[in-house]
Amino acid sequence: MNSLWKVKAPCKIKLNVTFNLSFLAKILLPLLAVMTLWLLSGEESEQQSKLNSELNKASDYAMTDFTLTVMDKNGNPSRIISGQEMAHYPEDDSTEVIFPSAQFIELNKDTWVITSNKSTTQGKGNDILLTGNVIITQKENPDVELRTEKLTLDTLHNTAYTDLAVSMKSPYGSTDSVGMHAALEDKMINLHSRVKGRYDAPTTQ
Repeated sequence: MNSLWKVKAPCKIKLNVTFNLSFLAKILLPLLAVMTLWLLSGEESEQQSKLNSELNKASDYAMTDFTLTVMDKNGNPSRIISGQEMAHYPEDDSTEVIFPSAQFIELNKDTWVITSNKSTTQGKGNDILLTGNVIITQKENPDVELRTEKLTLDTLHNTAYTDLAVSMKSPYGSTDSVGMHAALEDKMINLHSRVKGRYDAPTTQ
């Protein structure tokens, strides 16, 4: 009699586990299964979306270690643009340049030089966004430079502006501010706010 119970007892326990599930568990198990499938589907959709975005962002032409010269209406060089890499993306007609350097040339005037880690523009390139270690200086006077992390360049009006912190250095001192607007043709720089600086008067001999 005892041996008979020992054989049947595991079967009785198994039946209890299988058929005596609570009502809440019967609801939660299918729900968890549906949620798992939904999450997996969402991850696959996100990965597919990223892949489609990368495919759509493919460039139709690119250059490396390039130099371009832009001529004005009189046939004189007005801008010389160079960079490490350039790529054009037809999806939004945008152009990106890695480590760009642009020279803005005006007859009988100083040449402005602007460099950065990256530049982005769309269409004809009237407005150019420069980001990362942006430096503005003059070819004839490289000791004076202006630095910021983001700068919008208006090539039609030869102006540059930013809302970020700006640092301007010269052999005689430095000036820091937040925000700036510069008219490149007139050599005018307007510092917006929180302007502070220190300058030492040049010594005369």
